[in-house]
This record gives sequence, structure tokens and C-alpha cells, in this order.
Amino acid sequence: MNTTAPQVKSESANRQLNQIIEQAWAITLEESPSLSYALGNNQAGNQLPDLAPLTLKKAADKKRDLLSRLKRLPLAPLSTQERMNAELLQYQLQNQIDKYDFHRHYVPLSAESGFHAEISRIAKSKFHNQQDYQNYLDKLAALPTYFAQQTYWLKQGLKHHITPPQVVLDGFDASIEAFITPAEQSIYFTPFHNMPTHITNAKQLKQQAINIIQNDVVPLYQDFLLFMRDQYIPNASRSIAASDLPKGKQFYANRVAHYTTLAMTADEVHQLGLKEVARIKKEMNSIIEQFAFKGSFADFLHDLRTDPKFYPKTELELLKEASFIAKKADAMLPKYFSRLPRMPYGIAPVPAEIAPKYTTGRYSGSNRDDQAGYYWVNTYALDKRPLYELEALTLHEAVPGHHLQIALNKELEGLPNFRRYSYISAFGEGWGLYSEYLGLEAGFYKDPYSNFGRLTYEMWRAARLVVDTGMHAKGWSRQQAIDYMAGNTALSLHNVTTEIDRYIAWPGQALSYKIGELTIKRLRQDAETRLGDQFDIRKFHDALLGNGSVTLSILEQQIERFIQSQLKSPQDGA
Repeated sequence: MNTTAPQVKSESANRQLNQIIEQAWAITLEESPSLSYALGNNQAGNQLPDLAPLTLKKAADKKRDLLSRLKRLPLAPLSTQERMNAELLQYQLQNQIDKYDFHRHYVPLSAESGFHAEISRIAKSKFHNQQDYQNYLDKLAALPTYFAQQTYWLKQGLKHHITPPQVVLDGFDASIEAFITPAEQSIYFTPFHNMPTHITNAKQLKQQAINIIQNDVVPLYQDFLLFMRDQYIPNASRSIAASDLPKGKQFYANRVAHYTTLAMTADEVHQLGLKEVARIKKEMNSIIEQFAFKGSFADFLHDLRTDPKFYPKTELELLKEASFIAKKADAMLPKYFSRLPRMPYGIAPVPAEIAPKYTTGRYSGSNRDDQAGYYWVNTYALDKRPLYELEALTLHEAVPGHHLQIALNKELEGLPNFRRYSYISAFGEGWGLYSEYLGLEAGFYKDPYSNFGRLTYEMWRAARLVVDTGMHAKGWSRQQAIDYMAGNTALSLHNVTTEIDRYIAWPGQALSYKIGELTIKRLRQDAETRLGDQFDIRKFHDALLGNGSVTLSILEQQIERFIQSQLKSPQDGA
């Protein structure tokens, strides 16, 4: 009898899987020179992404081949962790292929920003030596090619009727105009303001930068502004519905499946949203009753939106309050987590060039060991940034929300890089919303107004299930979605409008928050019920975060294994 056959089969499957993982990761690094450089490939330090048609097609073809090989791979011989690797890589590759097939590269723009603003992040890298500056100058010199490639795809979008809806591009030109400045006032000149003293040719490097910015970069933005004003925006789609795009119904169903990671239809998501909105509204009304407020729900929301006491008077006040809340949140972490990330984070305003149409706050992570992530707070339009929402926002974006989860993910050992540097929205955003709930459990919210702010954030995410599916699958108008969101949340009307435009331009993504949070809460309830006195919240959170960003079906399996392991282990003191 051949006793080595199963082992040989296992080793063969393992070897094939590792080869596929390595080849897929190589494509990722080719597509993202900044990530490649951050992980130690110095040759990528002066490169920008190559978006030429042939380059994108070759990458898509390679991914199809890898996905085909992955689907043929026998899973039975693999370990639990290897099967998880295979399933997660299949999820990622399938999404990348789907996005290519649905021509999402025709749309390098969002309601908030676009490639022209995102690429300016190269100016916010760390600069330590002369080579860093030379690499940066090389990237500035490569911007004309990068803009030409992106503009080519935008023109393809016009030709094939795949563009963002025209309505979400209103005011978009302001984000381009912000880059049309004298060279030394340009965002791109920022690295040259305070150069390290040991760089001997600083004057020469500065002059090179001025020349490139003045002669190449600023004209790029001027040309792009004219293109957007004269050609793109006037001819962009009039419909807000993803289902009206070419193959639109298939596309939206695909996005619902991707962003929920579950087999849910748009109608199922919509009905769940209506149910959650009704439940949360009861909780909101119970808080209103505590104030003995005489008036309707809408009257109470109006008071919150218009009373100056709820709003910061200066940008510094808003940033200081966010910083204080963030530090206060640090103190609650040991009670809920046995492992915390090594990497700290900072707090900064949303960059001015994108702030007017940007969401109220966001976590901006970093792939470099020498550069922290940042919790961005939007300081534009202070009379639209209520302080009663700031505690929930901070718990979501900073800790125990996105920073804690993402930083821990990157520090996990034994995972392939494609998992350490990936982000699955249903898991990550579900965790962020669950983190807001943890604040309630920890007694974090300072008063009923802040707790109402938490509920309005939860309502915001529940209403997303309704308005996203409403607009993209049920024929809702933009105004109908705005009215629904404004009528059910205490979000400022400015926030409501920018959020609705975000959902219009980013179909399906807004579904991930509530779907993920409900799954996490359900899994915790199951663990508490089955484990009873054995339930340990810190161990549960370690199990939840211990495999990084995963699909919700994998998370369910993960927590089931955790429950089984806890049931088998002796209780303390037994």
C-alpha cells in the first residue's frame, strides 16, 4: 500500500497554489509601483502605473488564466489556511476581471475626486535622501504619459456611454483648478519646502522641480480642465442608475454580490434596509423623548442641523475635538483587545483640493513602515460638521475601527502578501460600523446627543441599503434618495447630498457597511449564546481580526472554528 500518496497529492496542490499566489502578487506589484517600492523594490521608486491598453489587456488575460487554474485546483488536500488563501484569491481575481470586463477603467473618476487628485499623493511621501527626490522628479516627468493614458480611457467611456452621471460632476472642475497655481505654490512642490540639510544639491533639485511643474504639470491640469469642461461633462450620462449602463443590470447585480460578499439580490438588500431603518428610528425616537422635545422627528432634526452650539467655530476646534476623542478611545482598547497594532496614526484635515465634495471623514492608510496612516477629518463647511457625530466617526475611522483593523492586518504573520495588503469592504466597513456600537457598550458616548449621533450614523448606513438599491435598481431619482436620507438621519443637508452623489458614482459599495455589521453582530450573539460564561470578548475580537480581511462566508467559518475550540478548552479554574 502506498502510504505516501495523500502526502504527495497535498504537496502538489500546495505547490500549485503557492505558484498561483506568487504569480498573482507579481501582477499586483506591476500594477502598483508605489506598493512595490514601499515593499522594497527600489527600481519601482520612479515609476507611475502603466495604463496602456495592451498592458491592461495582458494583465487581465493573465488573471483569467490564474483564475482558471485556481478553480481546477483540488481543495481537499489543502490545509484550512490554504483553502482560505485559495478562496480569497479567487474572490479578488474574479473582481478584477469583472471590473475589466465591465470597463471600469473607463471611469477613473468618482463623485469626490479622480485620478488627477489621487496621483498628487506622490508629493506626500517621505523624502530622506537625494535619490528620493530624483525618483520624485522622474515621476513628475512621467505625469504627461499618465494623464494621456487616463484621458484616453475617459474618451473611450464617452464613446461607449460609460461615464459617471453628469449630475455628480457638478463642481468637479474646482478639484482640477486647485492644481493650477504658480510652481512654488503647487502641491507638487511641497517636498522641496523643507529639504534635509544633508542634501548638497538642494538648490538644483528645487529648480528642476519648478521647471517641470511650470512647464509640464500645470499645463497638464489646464488641458485636463478644458477637456472636462468642453468635452466630458457636457456629454456625460444623464441617468444616475447603474442599471442604465451597457449591461447595467448585470453590472449592478455583480457589484451587489461583490460588496456584500453574499448571494443577495438588490431587492433583498432593499427590504433589509427598510426593516433596519424602521428599527433604528424607534431607538432614535426614544432618545428624543428623553429631551421632552415638543415637535416632530423632522423638527428635532431641523434643530440639530441649525443650532450653532452643535458645530465647531474653527478648523482647529474640530481637529482638536477629534484628537481628544481619538485619545479617549485609546483607553477603551485594552478591555476589548489583547493585541494592538504597532503602527500609530495621525489626524489631519482632508486635503483642501478635494474637501468640498469629499465625505465627512476617512482613514487613509500607508503601506510604508516609516509612514503612519491618517484619520482625515473634513474641515470644509464647518457649519455642516456636527460635533454630536464626531465620536461615532472617530471610532469608525481610527480606533477601534479602520486604523486598528488595517494596521493589524498588515502586521499579521504567516499570511501571503495579497492578504496582508487587501481590503474587503464588507469586512472592513462592517468592522468600522461595529466599532461605533462598541462605543455604546463601553459607555463612550458622552451624552444623549452623541448617542443620537451614533444612531444617525447607523441609520445612515441602513438608509444606504435603501437608496443605493433604489437608485440603481428600482428607478429612484436623485432627489428621492436625498429626501429619504434627509428625512431619516440628522446628517447635514450638505453631507446628505455629497453622500448620495457618492453612491451614484460608486454603485454597490455603500451596501457593505450594514451587511458586514449585521453579520458580525450575529456571529457575536451566536458565540455568546453557545459559550455562555466561557465567552471572552477579547478572544472573540482576536478571532474576528486574526485572519485579516475576509469575505463574510469565510468569517462565519472562522468564528465557528473559534466557538468549537473554546468549547473544547477547559474553563479557567476548572
